[in-house]
Amino acid sequence: MKKIALGCMRISDMSVEDLSNLITTAIENGITLFDHADIYGRRKSEELFGKVLKDNPNLRKQIKIQSKCGISKGYYDLSKDYIINQVKESVRLLNCDYLDTLLLHRPDALVDYKEVNEAFKYLYDNGIVKSFGVSNMNPYQIQLYKKYVEFDITVNQIQFSLVHSYILNQGMFFNTSDNEAIDHSSGILEYCQLNDIQIQAWSSLMASWEDGTFIDNPKYEKLNQKLQELADEYNVNKNAIAIAWILKHPANIVPIVGTTSIEHLKQICEAQNINISKKQWYDLYLAAGHCLP
Repeated sequence: MKKIALGCMRISDMSVEDLSNLITTAIENGITLFDHADIYGRRKSEELFGKVLKDNPNLRKQIKIQSKCGISKGYYDLSKDYIINQVKESVRLLNCDYLDTLLLHRPDALVDYKEVNEAFKYLYDNGIVKSFGVSNMNPYQIQLYKKYVEFDITVNQIQFSLVHSYILNQGMFFNTSDNEAIDHSSGILEYCQLNDIQIQAWSSLMASWEDGTFIDNPKYEKLNQKLQELADEYNVNKNAIAIAWILKHPANIVPIVGTTSIEHLKQICEAQNINISKKQWYDLYLAAGHCLP
């Protein structure tokens, strides 16, 4: 069964009891990875999640926790001291002893990767972080990382959905004059596949920050008609079909879903058991407003 992850950006306003029920539901439906960041809810998301772990000591053994750092107030910061201090605070708030994975949240134009290596070495040697990754980075930034940092990149978390599909478009329109051939992704999809880096898709049900979700959005009428057609065929809802579209890709992309609704989460998790056909995958792609050369 292919996997999805639960994003914790929106959990900060939940009660401890409601979050505990959401986490339990996630586990019962095959989710074991929980995605955090130090900026989510101004750290309230990590703190609330930590209260659930404190009340349920055995829960930590059943899940994997990742968090991100690097976005400060009005600027990006991947300096050694900043990384170490942010991660220590994340672990303290999460009551989790260690992070399974730490991601660098955004590229820092002034990053010194030698400092990143020193920070990662300290965190790894002290058992605070087990593995490392990045978020929103292109192949050249990752290559720079590899030149100076001794720890493998296991994950690259990037925006990807049926509508926001730039990592696909460029490859299919290679060597054409079409707008879709414009380089928005620097071949990151193929690069991650070549280097065994797991792609995690954030905003997996979003069109854009301006439009919000494409589900039931009148701006994406044709896409919603096709989603509903397939939802009826597979006896699921449209959200599940949209996530199944991501899971169909052979790169084994992990969609991150940020719902706080138990019922919504159950519906989305049904995507893990759906295997849409290749034609259906392309039908959805075209219905989302994309085209083929």
